[in-house]
Amino acid sequence: MRNKKSAMMLAATFIVSASVLGACGNNNGNNGGTNAEATQSPAAESQSPAASADAGAVDTSEELKIKMLMVGGKPVDYDAVFGELNKKLKEKVNATVEAEFLDWADWTQKYPLKFAANEDFDIAYTANWAFYNDQALKGGFMELTDDMLSKFMPLTMKAMPAVAWEQSKVNGKQFMVPNNNPEVTDKAVLIREDLRKKYNLEPVNSPETYAAYLKAIAANEKGINGFNAKGADGWKWHELDQVLLEQANDFNLVDYSMPLAYKLDDATGKVFNIYDTPEFKSLLAYYKDLADNGAWSKNIVSNKNDVWQDMKAGKTASYSHNLGTLAMNLAELKREQPDVELAIADLTPNNKKIAAISTQNGFAIHATSKKAERSLMVLDLLQNDKEIHDLFMYGIAGTNYEPVGDDKFNALPGTPNYTGFSNWGSNSPLNRKDASYPAEADAIAKDWEQKVYHFKLETFVFNDANVKNEVANVGNVMLRYAIPLEYGLIKDIDKGQADLIAQLKAAGIEKVQAELQKQIDAFLAAQ
Repeated sequence: MRNKKSAMMLAATFIVSASVLGACGNNNGNNGGTNAEATQSPAAESQSPAASADAGAVDTSEELKIKMLMVGGKPVDYDAVFGELNKKLKEKVNATVEAEFLDWADWTQKYPLKFAANEDFDIAYTANWAFYNDQALKGGFMELTDDMLSKFMPLTMKAMPAVAWEQSKVNGKQFMVPNNNPEVTDKAVLIREDLRKKYNLEPVNSPETYAAYLKAIAANEKGINGFNAKGADGWKWHELDQVLLEQANDFNLVDYSMPLAYKLDDATGKVFNIYDTPEFKSLLAYYKDLADNGAWSKNIVSNKNDVWQDMKAGKTASYSHNLGTLAMNLAELKREQPDVELAIADLTPNNKKIAAISTQNGFAIHATSKKAERSLMVLDLLQNDKEIHDLFMYGIAGTNYEPVGDDKFNALPGTPNYTGFSNWGSNSPLNRKDASYPAEADAIAKDWEQKVYHFKLETFVFNDANVKNEVANVGNVMLRYAIPLEYGLIKDIDKGQADLIAQLKAAGIEKVQAELQKQIDAFLAAQ
């Protein structure tokens, strides 16, 4: 739920079962970052004939090709942009990068298999929603020591807040170079404001006003789905759950591969099955009413279309995402279809807001990479070198974007040809903001920032090593029983909820809950 990444950005969403990942554990993080390139100590490297006379210099005499694993579709202008990017990287660190892209339709299946097969790549995009903790614990990522970071990422070490490093540690060890651009992770919905006005509906600012909007679309606009979601990518939740289940009730799900949560303001961190709550029962009735009134397609759970593209084409009247993505969508359509009016609707304006910890986006080094040192040097530049950061994040100036000063840009016809993939792993203070970024999105963001709630379990990460089979089984149950239930495909929702809970118990949810509670108790005690 939280920040699911679709083809437009962050985001989010969608973790596969832990059992899929079991084969990738032999070359693990216990190697302390040692590999063919990184085994040289700084002293040994300074004595290399090719090294600089400066004892702190890095030997970059050999040109290296760095392979990156990215999430999202391959952008149309990849070859042109990366061609220019590689010219700059070669000048500065004598390296070039080549990226492989895992499409949104099946990345959750393919990503862990890349590690299980120990394929040859050096850098991988990762995040708290994209296998970071799982692969760190299973040995898929290399441990990054302070010495490595200080030597090969001096710009990052200077710019990155200490709290970001602390937030991204797993069991006290560093496996990620996190992004340096904190954000509120709550979601909102994007609606067709022109259609709301057409039917003289109240402003959409609550679950009730949103339901009225969806029903009006379903009743009056043939050929348009009131709401749409990309459910067929392994995501185990209704796309509105983050808003209407988590945010609306100040719940926090520990891991999106299982339905275990706690209340944000509960200092004891008591864990409960979110499916076995009055709030979920009430939400099921809300969803069933919407489904019965045609708010979304009966085939929504098998939809593989890009939801934003469907919205641009007039086939969808709303969808849910993070604020930044919705703002970009709004600005894009305002440019391309000025006769269509969109609006961002916050359905939980009075609830607590959660700020992303640094693991919201980032990059890690593959545990078996033989080019770790140079890979870190590349990441250092991608995040902190203005010229290289601009290329990596926005493409070619004059083709993919028009620079406006040092911190803004205007979109061009070529902007869509370089977007929709996980370059946000290098988000930093150097990011540019779209000069047409909607004022209403800025207003929402500023309001949310005042409501950010920090809680004791903010940096807690669950280690499923002792219950990974049960977690996998629970995930399968969620896909089979929860998804059709939430999208209103089960006629008797009371029976459907009872069946879901019973199947979860059979899958081992109680064992997982006990293990999770044990770890939370230990985490809180250590604080």
